[in-house]
Amino acid sequence: MLRFGMPTLIETATIEECAALCRDVGLEFIEMNMNLPQYQVETMEEARLKRVAKDYGIAYTIHLDENMSPADFSPVVAAAYRRVAVETIEFAKKMEIPTLNMHLVQGVYFTLPHEKVYLFDKFRDHYRDNMLRFRDDCTKAAEGSGVRVCIENWHAYTDYQVPVLDELLQSPAFGLTYDVGHNHCIKGHDEPIILARKEKLHHMHLHDVKDGTKDHQALGTGELDIFKYLALAKERDISVVVETKTVEGLKQSAAWLHANK
Repeated sequence: MLRFGMPTLIETATIEECAALCRDVGLEFIEMNMNLPQYQVETMEEARLKRVAKDYGIAYTIHLDENMSPADFSPVVAAAYRRVAVETIEFAKKMEIPTLNMHLVQGVYFTLPHEKVYLFDKFRDHYRDNMLRFRDDCTKAAEGSGVRVCIENWHAYTDYQVPVLDELLQSPAFGLTYDVGHNHCIKGHDEPIILARKEKLHHMHLHDVKDGTKDHQALGTGELDIFKYLALAKERDISVVVETKTVEGLKQSAAWLHANK
C-alpha cells in the first residue's frame, strides 16, 4: 500500500510530538528508530502507542538498531541481536506493524597497505551460517503475521553480502528497503542489485542529495531524480519514509511531496 511517513527526529522527544508533526504535515506513519532510548521494546508502551495512533490518525514502522550485527563473531553478542529482532517482531505483531527496517552491516575490517579486508568476507562460512540462523529465527517469529524485515542498502553491497541477501529473501519474512539517497552517494552501485530483486521491494527511504554525497536533504533541494523513485514506489505500492533529519527539512519535503506526488 503506497503511503508516506516520517522518521523519528531528534527534535521530537516524545511519540506524541512526532505524531502531531506527522499529522500536521499530512504524512501517514512514523518510523520509530530503535537507536533512540525511547523506542526500545522494553520502553515502548503498547497502550500508549495505540492511543497515539488512534488520536492522531497515524500508523508505525520500526527501524531496527543500525548497528545490529547478528553475524557477530561473539556467540553471546550474535544471540543478543537475534533476541532483539525476535522480540521486536513479537511487539510488531501485537501492534500490527508490518515493516521492520534493517541495515545489512559490513562488519569490522582490517586496513592493510593496499586494501581493506572485511572479516565477514574473510570468514564467509561463519557470516553465512549466522545470518541464516538469524533468518530462520525471524521467520519462525513472524510466521503468519505479515510482519516483514526489510533490508536497507546502506554502504555499497559487497560480493560476500549479496549471496546472503538472496538467502534472506528466500524467506517470506524478509524484503528490501531501497534507500535512494544512500544509493546516489555511492554512484548508483546498489540500484541494479535492488531492481533485479524488485518483486521483494516493500519499503523506501526517500531524501534528496547535494554535491554527490550530502544526503538526507529536503525533497526538491538537491540533484536526485525524485520523480523516478516516486514512480517506482507507485509501481510497487510500498511504504515510503521521507527521511530528512530536521523538522524544517521534513516540513519542506512534505510540502514538495504534496505538490508533486
